[in-house]
Amino acid sequence: MSISTLEVSVRGVRSPVLTAGPPDGAEAVVFVHGNPGPADDWRDLLSRVGELGRAIAPDMPGYGHADKPKDFSYSVDGYAEYLAALLDQLGITRVHIVAHDFGGPWALAWAARYPGALASATLINSGVAIGYQWHHYARIWRTPVLGEVFMATASRPGFRVLLGRENPRLTRDQLDRIYDASRSWATKRAVLKLYRATPAATLAAPAAALRPLDRPALVIWGTQDAYLPREQAERQRQAFPSAQVELLDGHGHWVMIEDPERVASLVIPFLRRQLPGPATATGSLASPPPSS
Repeated sequence: MSISTLEVSVRGVRSPVLTAGPPDGAEAVVFVHGNPGPADDWRDLLSRVGELGRAIAPDMPGYGHADKPKDFSYSVDGYAEYLAALLDQLGITRVHIVAHDFGGPWALAWAARYPGALASATLINSGVAIGYQWHHYARIWRTPVLGEVFMATASRPGFRVLLGRENPRLTRDQLDRIYDASRSWATKRAVLKLYRATPAATLAAPAAALRPLDRPALVIWGTQDAYLPREQAERQRQAFPSAQVELLDGHGHWVMIEDPERVASLVIPFLRRQLPGPATATGSLASPPPSS
């Protein structure tokens, strides 16, 4: 399935959106990258999912080819609001989330606000983080001055060594691609702001709102993730009680890049069971539904 790109401007912030499958329709699979992204992380899986229905993958603000304004709200709430406005602009009201890394907290914060729009969730080394303590890079990024120095001194050879040691299944080309996605100072600034605006406890917050819904969910987790430990996989059932949990033994954080065939063999059958379906959510996503 071929992939095309459209550009969306949401509240003055431009974001390119990769698309596959039908160009319109209220129901869509929405891929949400994390840090450092970008949407290109999803190209292989997006192309396959486009055979099932409408599928999109935006570059989120601060990442990839999206705008990186200094005054954007680089926070979980800020990204959730941006996602809501982007979906509203594209006319998408029934959503099958596929998320990785920080894309999980962003997308699940959105889902907690718009529960009627969430049809299913596929969480790849991502989701709610229960009892989580920040990984070593996050602790550096969250520390003023130290974080800036770390970002300023990061080099391609050092990046290859550090990330390659923690993610041995990634090839040199894949490591270079991740480095290139994170090398601009505007992206580094977004990362520092995001981590400093996010207490670890925030990552667990959507679970209470999502648990009663018990939406269909697929959880895929590399057991050797150096940043999000494997026990977090089972904890996704605190948000999605009936979740299908799949542990990929020996895989690291970027499982969809490390082993695209294995990940697709899990994601495609799951989404095929969810698609197509009658739209159950209608109307604008620009503002939360009224409380009862």
